[in-house]
Amino acid sequence: MAEDTHATTEAAGAAVEHAAPAALGMDATMWVALAMIIVIALAIWKRVPAMIGAALDQKIAGIRENLEAAENLRKDAEALKADYQKQAKEAAKDAEAMKAAAAEEAKQIVAKAKADATALVARRTKTAEEKIAAAERAAIADVRAKAASAAAAAAAQLIAKGHDSKADKPLIDQTISTLN
Repeated sequence: MAEDTHATTEAAGAAVEHAAPAALGMDATMWVALAMIIVIALAIWKRVPAMIGAALDQKIAGIRENLEAAENLRKDAEALKADYQKQAKEAAKDAEAMKAAAAEEAKQIVAKAKADATALVARRTKTAEEKIAAAERAAIADVRAKAASAAAAAAAQLIAKGHDSKADKPLIDQTISTLN
């Protein structure tokens, strides 16, 4: 049956040509070409390529501005990073210097405390020695006073026993004669 259908489209063994529709003497291809030429001419007359170029130029300028801003931000970030690294190094140096100064100050304080303690011990020792010496002098003076008092009392007793008023008279006379 497929052969029968095929046979009906062919006319006596030869292919049939169809006539192409034409208007004003132009076929469909020519009309499409003419429409494209008109569209391109209108686009050029309305300056569409210039508008597209201006839009692309604006887009390019915007992208360039963004790239420049990004580059400036990168440079600023690098400068900030360098500043912070410098500040961190300075802070580390300052901390080390403060640590060394604190250690030196602590050594000085300890040395001063030792010197002050030694001086205090020396002063207290001297004060104690002075008090001991004063106590010794007082004790010696007290012993001397008691000894003198005891000697005077003993002498008074001896004189009172061994001398009476008759023995005192020649002594008194002798003392008076030496005064003249």
